[in-house]
Amino acid sequence: MNATTFSSPIFVKDGNCIVREIVSVDGAIDFLEEWPESRRDLIHKTALKACYDAHDGYKPVSVVRQAFISFARRACILEDPAAVMRWISPPKSGSGTEAL
Repeated sequence: MNATTFSSPIFVKDGNCIVREIVSVDGAIDFLEEWPESRRDLIHKTALKACYDAHDGYKPVSVVRQAFISFARRACILEDPAAVMRWISPPKSGSGTEAL
């Protein structure tokens, strides 16, 4: 894990309702920069500033993670990690085929 990697991933829906995994400051910056200008607000601006401050070494990564979560929650795009992991994880038992 490098100095800009989050302690755990954040899952968000993008504009196409595709779930994206954000794992670092750079990933958060990319996501926020792609966010439609018409939907940007003060929380978006604050989260993006926190990202750039952490990228430049002025803020801890934990602050960025929390700012990004606040942005995602406010934008109603935050996904529950447990629900996402169940969706992408293979089944725990069985081979996926039915015996005849």
